[in-house]
Amino acid sequence: MNEAATPSQRLFRVLVTVGPGGLWLVLFVLFPSLLVLLASFLTRGPYGELGPPLGLHNYARALEPLYLEAFLQSLLVGVWATLLSALLGYPLAFYIARHPKRDLLLFLLLLPFLTNFLIRVYAWLVLLQREGLVNAFLEAFGLGPFAFYPSFGAVLWATVYTFLPFFVLPVYASVERLDWQLLEAAYDLGARPFRAFLHAVLPQTYPGLFAGSVLVFIPAMGTFVVADLLGAGRVVLIGNLIQQQFGVTRDWAFGAALSVFLMGFVLLSLYLYARIQGERGLEELV
Repeated sequence: MNEAATPSQRLFRVLVTVGPGGLWLVLFVLFPSLLVLLASFLTRGPYGELGPPLGLHNYARALEPLYLEAFLQSLLVGVWATLLSALLGYPLAFYIARHPKRDLLLFLLLLPFLTNFLIRVYAWLVLLQREGLVNAFLEAFGLGPFAFYPSFGAVLWATVYTFLPFFVLPVYASVERLDWQLLEAAYDLGARPFRAFLHAVLPQTYPGLFAGSVLVFIPAMGTFVVADLLGAGRVVLIGNLIQQQFGVTRDWAFGAALSVFLMGFVLLSLYLYARIQGERGLEELV
């Protein structure tokens, strides 16, 4: 028999297995986040450099109406993109999971990722402009032309198109692990189809729904390329303001404050959502 591992051996095993991933997180997630947090308390110098005095002045500026409006518009894009992705992606995940050629359908779902993200956004610009293919199709039926671009709707639709696969894949993984005997049991107990789905199928897909919602909501709130191209200055999101602070005005301190503000809101939202879902799960168990 092998002797029990000594503390030093256990520490070595932990460092070998967890160490590389932990080091990656520290160097490329924790350390940069701490730098951004520190920069948010500094002050922009006359040439764009960061320096004293330290203070909360950048956060006070972030609460001005102009920036709050951009933040609320970003929140609106994030919420609507998540809801529309759920509306489109949830049944699509079931369809793919139950289809005999699911591998082909998954490939088609991921096929757009073989093309550069910027090219795909430009493609929507070509489709939605006044002389684009969408208006040309509608004019064939005596409709339009409509001002699809630039608009909030164009930004929202392109955002949903961009992040829809990130919602479908986690839900698909949950559907693949469904216990269909629970659905049969619900039918045996006299439940109608909708009620049986609501109590026997939907709860089993909660992990996929949560993961998909997170993967859509977070990048949708922080995106700026889609709003730049399809909003054409009419739709300004918090991501656009952050990009301008770092790339145009060189006010890195204020850009860092906006970034921390956005990260804090997203983390708080995820915490509250997970807390509500956890309490709901406990209630169902009781």
